[in-house]
Amino acid sequence: MKYRVVEKFTSINGEGKLSGQLSVFIRFAGCNLNCSYCDTQWANKKDVKYELMTAKEIYEYIKSTNIKNVTLTGGEPLIQDGILELLSVLSKDCELSVEIETNGSVDISLFSGIKFNPPKFTMDYKLASSNMEQYMLVNNFNFLGKKDIVKFVVGNIEDLKRAKYIIEEYDLANKTNVYISPVFGKIYMKDIVEFMKINTMNDVTLQMQLHKIIWDPQKRGV
Repeated sequence: MKYRVVEKFTSINGEGKLSGQLSVFIRFAGCNLNCSYCDTQWANKKDVKYELMTAKEIYEYIKSTNIKNVTLTGGEPLIQDGILELLSVLSKDCELSVEIETNGSVDISLFSGIKFNPPKFTMDYKLASSNMEQYMLVNNFNFLGKKDIVKFVVGNIEDLKRAKYIIEEYDLANKTNVYISPVFGKIYMKDIVEFMKINTMNDVTLQMQLHKIIWDPQKRGV
């Protein structure tokens, strides 16, 4: 099995529990959604240039960096043909910590069978400003644990209100790690903080995309 890899690079994690830590990024081509604010639309185009790599080649590249954190991203990693084969290869190396960034529209129960060194999920719940909320699979919440993250990308106050409702409706703060992330340039972070204060949103974390602060927001490979 060969995978369509559009980028592979090392940087710091810009988001999540490992924000600020080194990670190896493997970005795959193609996505099943088309979010209004997507910052990697170039990776989803049919004519995007990619490198075909086997699971062994991806693993060898990761090991060559001597970095233990691995981020599989896209596009959408979980729609890649044969992704279970790659996850199986990576899970056998207990020195690696694998994170999958997934968009919330793919059934993650299919990947719950990996018992030894299973991957961690950072799963989006797409809100109204994305134009993709209708594709969200709320059943996925049943397969997230304390090692995982559910992320709400908010572009306005209505998104925040909807995020609060979903968090409370599915008791997410007690099940997993809950993060709120602003759509870059669309909402002030201070407004998110005020909303969190007014609504006493305990156990919810506001995150910034560090890579968009350190580098130009449009820069690739960081």
